[in-house]
Amino acid sequence: MDVDIGNALGTDPGVTQEGLETLDERVADAHERIERGMADDEFGYASLNLPETADPDAIRAAVEPFGQPEAVVTVGIGGSALGAATLAKALPSPVDAYFLDNVDPAHVERLLADLPLADTVVNVVSRSGTTAETLSNFLVVRDAMDRANVDWTERTFVTTGEAGNLRQLAERHDLPALDVPEGVPGRFSVLSTVGLAVAALQGHDIEAVLAGGADGRDALAGSLFDAPAYAYGATSYALAQDGALTNVMMPYAESLETFAEWFAQLWAESLGKEEVGQTPARALGATDQHSQLQLYRAGPRDKVVTLVRPRERAEVAIPQTDLEGLSYLGGSSLGELLDAEFEATEASLAAASRPNVRIEIDRVDERTLGELLYGMEAACVLYGELADLSTFTQPAVEWGKKAARGLLGGGDFEEADAVAEKRELIVGSGSN
Repeated sequence: MDVDIGNALGTDPGVTQEGLETLDERVADAHERIERGMADDEFGYASLNLPETADPDAIRAAVEPFGQPEAVVTVGIGGSALGAATLAKALPSPVDAYFLDNVDPAHVERLLADLPLADTVVNVVSRSGTTAETLSNFLVVRDAMDRANVDWTERTFVTTGEAGNLRQLAERHDLPALDVPEGVPGRFSVLSTVGLAVAALQGHDIEAVLAGGADGRDALAGSLFDAPAYAYGATSYALAQDGALTNVMMPYAESLETFAEWFAQLWAESLGKEEVGQTPARALGATDQHSQLQLYRAGPRDKVVTLVRPRERAEVAIPQTDLEGLSYLGGSSLGELLDAEFEATEASLAAASRPNVRIEIDRVDERTLGELLYGMEAACVLYGELADLSTFTQPAVEWGKKAARGLLGGGDFEEADAVAEKRELIVGSGSN
């Protein structure tokens, strides 16, 4: 993974070379803190040890009894699903992967109607075993299998903590069970049982994913000028300090669209605290050049655009044509056109003095994905250190969970009482 921060220098908002060199002293201190946290396996920092602490043999052993199914559906939400989805959507496989990460009844009903339930494996992921959305969806899936005369106990495995409802369910029905790693928040868990089980079931090389993560770990150093992940994290922090409070993640590869979703959770949930943070926005090149670039180039000066692309990609030739005005396209390829779109977006932003950062990976495969995901996690941790944030907690998320659980009768939570205090000013026919 290479990070080019040149187009963030001297922009508005922006940073300077001198400013980064001054910041680099703090990066060195933050790196020492991160290394101590990793060495002591502290909560959160343990995430950066996953390339060496994850156990691929245990993951393969858990999914091996299912062979090669037609489909796998992961029932989870947030970090329990997005990491696995990022790998599944990026890497081709004959095993279709689906993710029940929302409780929209129409969506759930459509998915279950289309799934080949008799040849579908269900992966239920919840550290606590009490996540309302996950457990509700699982009960619905289990009921659908029962009604289809499919033995759900033969088609299900769980990924959970040492205790809780899912652990008890696994023990009662002798289900394969994987352990959620200790000290690893969900949004940092892609390089663990949480993110790699589906990849293993799909036939991907999970050792290569972990090797890519190890490449990212080995690239960490005490200077942002020597470590790509720190270059990205430090530059993002410096830009936010100068007013770039939105970070647009814009990969130029359809296979990396879900990566942008994964990044959005990582960045928002980790850094959005104490009335500071950088809001992640998701875009896709070249699609969103035609729907969002106008805003990024000519709207408020409060954004940095992160452009991601693989250097190598499959090529599809553009046929020759005698249509007037289009002959220049013939003889080139869709990949060449996409690269031209990438570079045009980059140049367009730079010409308007809008900061943008280029991230390049060799190709979209297991190893480079492991390195990219690890690099973004390390960048996020560094940003949190520089901003003096509690990167690994998510109190606002927990507040919402308690409110929802209280509304459903799952306990007496004062957060649920706040719902009744909602102020109303209704305009519309629904008020009649």
